[in-house]
Amino acid sequence: MPSSTSSSEFIRAIPRLPWRGITVVIVVLVFAAAAAWELYVRSIGYGPTLNPTDDLWAQRRRAVKPESVVIIGDSRGWFDLDLGELEKGLGKRPVQLAMGGGCAYPVLADLANDERFHGTIICSVVPRLFFAPPGSPPMDRSGKSVRRSHTETWAQRASQYLAIPLEENMAFLKQDDLTTEALLEELPIPDRPNAQVPPAGPPYFGTIDRERRARMIERCAQPGKLQSKIQQRWLRLFNPPPPPSFIPLEAFLATMQKAQEDRFLDTMKAVEKLRARGGKIVFVRFPVSGELKTLEDKLSPRAQLWEPLLKRTGVTGIYFEDYPELASFVCPEWSHLSAGDSVEFSKRLIPHLRAALQL
Repeated sequence: MPSSTSSSEFIRAIPRLPWRGITVVIVVLVFAAAAAWELYVRSIGYGPTLNPTDDLWAQRRRAVKPESVVIIGDSRGWFDLDLGELEKGLGKRPVQLAMGGGCAYPVLADLANDERFHGTIICSVVPRLFFAPPGSPPMDRSGKSVRRSHTETWAQRASQYLAIPLEENMAFLKQDDLTTEALLEELPIPDRPNAQVPPAGPPYFGTIDRERRARMIERCAQPGKLQSKIQQRWLRLFNPPPPPSFIPLEAFLATMQKAQEDRFLDTMKAVEKLRARGGKIVFVRFPVSGELKTLEDKLSPRAQLWEPLLKRTGVTGIYFEDYPELASFVCPEWSHLSAGDSVEFSKRLIPHLRAALQL
């Protein structure tokens, strides 16, 4: 006799519908929506470009050979150096590992700890970024990329390789600007008591290729709303926030001073490791213009951080203002060179690099 607790067989009936036709309609609608969004974002100034992901950075980190020339640091070393010109002048095509808003130290430490590497490092130094304290966005940004290069899975590598041809042809695949989260950050939310809204980053103004060579788009190089918008955002980003109210000012300043001193000591150790294997390094201060230069000169004068960095590490530095042929460049949005100027700047920089590196 069958058990009273046994369940009866259930069969879900599939409705008789024109599934093939429905599938075709859905596919057409998806493609139409994607095409409309693509046309719209192109109409407002976006273009196809690779996204500056940690996976793309890790891909280039794997390209570093024992004797490579490597560019590290912030976005000025990223935008202002032309790989082709440097290859002509230095004899090797550099590997581009600089990044927007990044601190050079985590990458410098990673290369210094790599026993295989005994090559040459060109390090861009923006003091506010280079001496960023632990836990700050510049340190987190660089540290995250370094960690990804050591922990990246095969699935993540495959995803990056598959993404490249799509990003090179689709303008709407711009994750820094066109995601819901990024678009919400554009809402004009005012500061509130005990809740300051952090400054937004700059909008799309440059392209990135497979070697991570960044170039300013022409629309940003010309006077207009985009250029002005980016200039004002740099001023907000480079202005330090007020000290936290829950920490005594003296204690906060002491903590920041210790973090700065630790960065000096850690950099000295990294440079010593690199030199012990025959490696070379040069620090470069790239052009900065307008009100942003005035602000940087005020907040981090040369005598405060740049000169002690050179003295304590024994590394040769190239400061753009010291050479008329380098100081004559003007950054359109105050922080980076235009695509054309970056090529000419690289040509003029090469003799100074060769002298500093004793090539």
